Amino acid sequence: MDFLTSPEFWVALGQIIIIDILLGGDNAVVIALACRKLPPAQRTKGIIYGTAGAIVLRVILIAFAMTLLNVPFLKLVGALLLVWIGIKLIAPGDDDHGNIEGSDRLWAAIKTIIVADLVMSVDNVIAIAGAAQNAGDHSLLLVILGLLISIPIIVWGSQLVIKLMARFPIIITAGGMLLGWIAGGMLVTDPAVADPANMAWMFKLEQTDTIKYAAAVAGALLVLALGKYMASRQPRMEEA
Repeated sequence: MDFLTSPEFWVALGQIIIIDILLGGDNAVVIALACRKLPPAQRTKGIIYGTAGAIVLRVILIAFAMTLLNVPFLKLVGALLLVWIGIKLIAPGDDDHGNIEGSDRLWAAIKTIIVADLVMSVDNVIAIAGAAQNAGDHSLLLVILGLLISIPIIVWGSQLVIKLMARFPIIITAGGMLLGWIAGGMLVTDPAVADPANMAWMFKLEQTDTIKYAAAVAGALLVLALGKYMASRQPRMEEA
Protein backbone atom coordinates (compact mmCIF):
# COMPACT_ATOMS: atom_id res chain seq x y z
CA MET A 1 0.00 0.00 0.00
CA ASP A 2 3.03 2.27 -0.22
CA PHE A 3 1.76 3.63 -3.52
CA LEU A 4 -1.00 5.48 -1.61
CA THR A 5 1.65 7.84 -0.24
CA SER A 6 3.06 8.55 -3.71
CA PRO A 7 2.29 12.04 -5.06
CA GLU A 8 2.43 10.65 -8.62
CA PHE A 9 -0.45 8.26 -7.83
CA TRP A 10 -2.73 11.05 -6.59
CA VAL A 11 -1.76 13.42 -9.41
CA ALA A 12 -2.60 10.74 -11.99
CA LEU A 13 -5.88 9.95 -10.20
CA GLY A 14 -6.81 13.64 -10.28
CA GLN A 15 -6.01 13.80 -13.99
CA ILE A 16 -8.20 10.78 -14.71
CA ILE A 17 -11.15 12.23 -12.77
CA ILE A 18 -10.83 15.57 -14.60
CA ILE A 19 -10.65 13.81 -17.98
CA ASP A 20 -13.72 11.69 -17.17
CA ILE A 21 -15.75 14.75 -16.16
CA LEU A 22 -14.67 16.93 -19.08
CA LEU A 23 -15.15 14.23 -21.71
CA GLY A 24 -18.17 12.61 -20.05
CA GLY A 25 -20.76 15.26 -20.81
CA ASP A 26 -21.88 13.44 -23.96
CA ASN A 27 -22.30 10.23 -21.97
CA ALA A 28 -24.66 11.99 -19.55
CA VAL A 29 -26.72 13.25 -22.50
CA VAL A 30 -26.87 9.73 -23.99
CA ILE A 31 -28.08 8.29 -20.68
CA ALA A 32 -30.81 10.92 -20.44
CA LEU A 33 -31.94 10.39 -24.04
CA ALA A 34 -31.89 6.60 -23.85
CA CYS A 35 -34.00 6.53 -20.67
CA ARG A 36 -36.39 9.37 -21.42
CA LYS A 37 -39.26 7.09 -22.51
CA LEU A 38 -38.97 4.64 -19.62
CA PRO A 39 -41.66 4.67 -16.94
CA PRO A 40 -40.48 6.63 -13.87
CA ALA A 41 -40.21 3.42 -11.82
CA GLN A 42 -37.74 1.93 -14.32
CA ARG A 43 -35.78 5.07 -15.19
CA THR A 44 -33.41 4.80 -12.23
CA LYS A 45 -32.76 1.12 -12.97
CA GLY A 46 -32.00 1.95 -16.59
CA ILE A 47 -29.51 4.63 -15.56
CA ILE A 48 -27.78 2.42 -12.96
CA TYR A 49 -27.61 -0.79 -15.02
CA GLY A 50 -26.67 0.97 -18.23
CA THR A 51 -23.94 2.97 -16.49
CA ALA A 52 -22.60 -0.16 -14.75
CA GLY A 53 -22.35 -2.01 -18.05
CA ALA A 54 -20.62 0.98 -19.65
CA ILE A 55 -18.10 1.16 -16.78
CA VAL A 56 -17.17 -2.54 -17.15
CA LEU A 57 -16.62 -2.17 -20.89
CA ARG A 58 -14.63 1.05 -20.36
CA VAL A 59 -12.25 -0.63 -17.89
CA ILE A 60 -11.66 -3.52 -20.34
CA LEU A 61 -10.98 -1.12 -23.22
CA ILE A 62 -8.58 0.98 -21.14
CA ALA A 63 -6.71 -2.13 -19.96
CA PHE A 64 -6.18 -3.10 -23.62
CA ALA A 65 -5.17 0.46 -24.51
CA MET A 66 -2.52 0.61 -21.76
CA THR A 67 -1.05 -2.66 -23.03
CA LEU A 68 -1.02 -1.43 -26.63
CA LEU A 69 0.80 1.76 -25.63
CA ASN A 70 3.90 -0.40 -25.15
CA VAL A 71 3.96 -1.07 -28.92
CA PRO A 72 6.32 1.28 -30.81
CA PHE A 73 4.66 4.28 -32.52
CA LEU A 74 1.25 3.75 -30.87
CA LYS A 75 2.03 6.36 -28.22
CA LEU A 76 2.89 8.75 -31.05
CA VAL A 77 -0.50 8.09 -32.65
CA GLY A 78 -2.23 8.36 -29.27
CA ALA A 79 -0.47 11.67 -28.58
CA LEU A 80 -1.69 13.12 -31.89
CA LEU A 81 -5.23 11.96 -31.14
CA LEU A 82 -5.07 13.52 -27.68
CA VAL A 83 -3.90 16.82 -29.16
CA TRP A 84 -6.87 16.77 -31.54
CA ILE A 85 -9.29 15.90 -28.73
CA GLY A 86 -7.90 18.76 -26.64
CA ILE A 87 -8.29 21.19 -29.55
CA LYS A 88 -11.90 20.09 -30.10
CA LEU A 89 -12.56 20.58 -26.39
CA ILE A 90 -11.44 24.22 -26.64
CA ALA A 91 -13.03 24.79 -30.08
CA PRO A 92 -16.00 22.38 -30.18
CA GLY A 93 -18.10 21.79 -33.26
CA ASP A 94 -21.80 21.06 -33.33
CA ASP A 95 -22.75 17.81 -31.56
CA ASP A 96 -25.91 16.06 -32.66
CA HIS A 97 -27.50 13.57 -30.28
CA GLY A 98 -30.77 13.43 -32.19
CA ASN A 99 -29.99 9.95 -33.50
CA ILE A 100 -30.03 8.44 -29.99
CA GLU A 101 -33.37 6.70 -29.76
CA GLY A 102 -35.23 6.42 -26.49
CA SER A 103 -36.97 3.17 -25.63
CA ASP A 104 -39.89 2.30 -23.38
CA ARG A 105 -38.29 -1.08 -22.59
CA LEU A 106 -35.72 -1.32 -19.80
CA TRP A 107 -33.21 -3.67 -21.43
CA ALA A 108 -33.40 -1.88 -24.77
CA ALA A 109 -32.53 1.39 -23.01
CA ILE A 110 -29.64 -0.30 -21.16
CA LYS A 111 -28.33 -1.71 -24.45
CA THR A 112 -28.54 1.75 -26.05
CA ILE A 113 -26.51 3.29 -23.21
CA ILE A 114 -23.79 0.61 -23.37
CA VAL A 115 -23.46 0.61 -27.16
CA ALA A 116 -23.46 4.41 -27.41
CA ASP A 117 -20.90 4.71 -24.62
CA LEU A 118 -18.71 2.13 -26.34
CA VAL A 119 -18.76 4.11 -29.59
CA MET A 120 -18.22 7.47 -27.89
CA SER A 121 -15.55 6.43 -25.39
CA VAL A 122 -12.53 6.40 -27.72
CA ASP A 123 -11.40 9.83 -26.53
CA ASN A 124 -11.80 8.88 -22.85
CA VAL A 125 -9.96 5.58 -23.33
CA ILE A 126 -6.94 7.17 -25.02
CA ALA A 127 -6.74 10.06 -22.55
CA ILE A 128 -7.09 7.88 -19.44
CA ALA A 129 -4.60 5.30 -20.73
CA GLY A 130 -2.13 8.12 -21.25
CA ALA A 131 -2.71 9.57 -17.78
CA ALA A 132 -2.33 6.16 -16.11
CA GLN A 133 0.70 4.99 -18.08
CA ASN A 134 3.27 5.99 -15.45
CA ALA A 135 1.55 4.28 -12.52
CA GLY A 136 3.21 0.91 -13.16
CA ASP A 137 1.49 -2.04 -11.49
CA HIS A 138 -1.25 0.20 -10.10
CA SER A 139 -2.39 1.74 -13.38
CA LEU A 140 -5.57 -0.36 -13.66
CA LEU A 141 -6.43 0.42 -10.03
CA LEU A 142 -6.06 4.12 -10.91
CA VAL A 143 -8.45 3.72 -13.83
CA ILE A 144 -11.07 1.91 -11.76
CA LEU A 145 -10.87 4.42 -8.89
CA GLY A 146 -11.09 7.33 -11.31
CA LEU A 147 -14.18 5.88 -12.97
CA LEU A 148 -15.87 5.03 -9.68
CA ILE A 149 -15.35 8.59 -8.44
CA SER A 150 -16.18 10.44 -11.65
CA ILE A 151 -19.10 8.40 -13.06
CA PRO A 152 -21.51 9.42 -10.26
CA ILE A 153 -20.47 13.03 -10.86
CA ILE A 154 -21.20 12.62 -14.58
CA VAL A 155 -24.54 10.86 -14.11
CA TRP A 156 -26.03 12.77 -11.19
CA GLY A 157 -24.04 15.98 -11.22
CA SER A 158 -23.77 16.56 -14.96
CA GLN A 159 -26.02 19.62 -14.92
CA LEU A 160 -23.90 21.27 -12.22
CA VAL A 161 -20.69 20.50 -14.13
CA ILE A 162 -22.19 21.88 -17.35
CA LYS A 163 -23.25 25.09 -15.55
CA LEU A 164 -19.78 25.49 -14.05
CA MET A 165 -18.18 25.04 -17.47
CA ALA A 166 -20.58 27.59 -18.96
CA ARG A 167 -19.86 30.09 -16.19
CA PHE A 168 -16.12 29.47 -16.05
CA PRO A 169 -14.89 28.61 -19.59
CA ILE A 170 -11.35 28.48 -18.21
CA ILE A 171 -12.25 25.00 -16.89
CA ILE A 172 -12.69 23.72 -20.45
CA THR A 173 -9.53 25.47 -21.63
CA ALA A 174 -7.55 23.99 -18.74
CA GLY A 175 -8.96 20.55 -19.55
CA GLY A 176 -7.88 20.82 -23.17
CA MET A 177 -4.39 21.89 -22.06
CA LEU A 178 -4.28 18.92 -19.66
CA LEU A 179 -4.85 16.58 -22.61
CA GLY A 180 -2.03 18.34 -24.47
CA TRP A 181 0.20 17.95 -21.40
CA ILE A 182 -0.48 14.19 -21.32
CA ALA A 183 0.06 13.96 -25.10
CA GLY A 184 3.49 15.59 -24.85
CA GLY A 185 4.53 13.14 -22.14
CA MET A 186 3.23 10.20 -24.17
CA LEU A 187 5.08 11.26 -27.31
CA VAL A 188 8.57 11.40 -25.79
CA THR A 189 8.12 8.09 -23.93
CA ASP A 190 7.09 6.06 -26.98
CA PRO A 191 9.32 2.95 -27.14
CA ALA A 192 10.40 3.90 -30.65
CA VAL A 193 12.19 7.04 -29.38
CA ALA A 194 12.78 6.14 -25.72
CA ASP A 195 14.18 2.59 -25.74
CA PRO A 196 17.76 2.36 -27.09
CA ALA A 197 17.37 -1.41 -27.54
CA ASN A 198 14.21 -1.02 -29.61
CA MET A 199 14.57 0.04 -33.27
CA ALA A 200 18.16 1.29 -32.94
CA TRP A 201 17.94 3.16 -36.26
CA MET A 202 15.38 5.60 -34.80
CA PHE A 203 16.34 8.93 -33.25
CA LYS A 204 16.36 8.49 -29.47
CA LEU A 205 15.40 10.98 -26.78
CA GLU A 206 17.11 10.93 -23.40
CA GLN A 207 14.47 10.13 -20.76
CA THR A 208 15.15 12.98 -18.35
CA ASP A 209 12.59 14.87 -16.29
CA THR A 210 13.54 18.07 -18.14
CA ILE A 211 12.71 16.60 -21.54
CA LYS A 212 9.45 15.07 -20.29
CA TYR A 213 8.27 18.31 -18.66
CA ALA A 214 9.34 20.36 -21.69
CA ALA A 215 7.37 18.05 -23.99
CA ALA A 216 4.34 18.19 -21.69
CA VAL A 217 4.43 22.01 -21.57
CA ALA A 218 4.86 22.15 -25.36
CA GLY A 219 1.86 19.85 -25.82
CA ALA A 220 -0.32 21.98 -23.53
CA LEU A 221 0.68 25.21 -25.29
CA LEU A 222 0.15 23.63 -28.72
CA VAL A 223 -3.41 22.60 -27.83
CA LEU A 224 -4.13 26.06 -26.40
CA ALA A 225 -2.77 27.87 -29.48
CA LEU A 226 -4.49 25.66 -32.07
CA GLY A 227 -7.73 25.51 -30.05
CA LYS A 228 -7.93 29.30 -29.75
CA TYR A 229 -7.06 29.69 -33.44
CA MET A 230 -9.80 27.30 -34.53
CA ALA A 231 -12.29 28.91 -32.14
CA SER A 232 -11.53 32.32 -33.65
CA ARG A 233 -12.16 30.99 -37.17
CA GLN A 234 -15.54 29.44 -36.39
CA PRO A 235 -17.59 32.71 -36.43
CA ARG A 236 -16.04 33.63 -39.80
CA MET A 237 -16.88 30.23 -41.27
CA GLU A 238 -20.48 30.49 -40.01
CA GLU A 239 -20.83 33.96 -41.57
CA ALA A 240 -19.49 32.70 -44.90
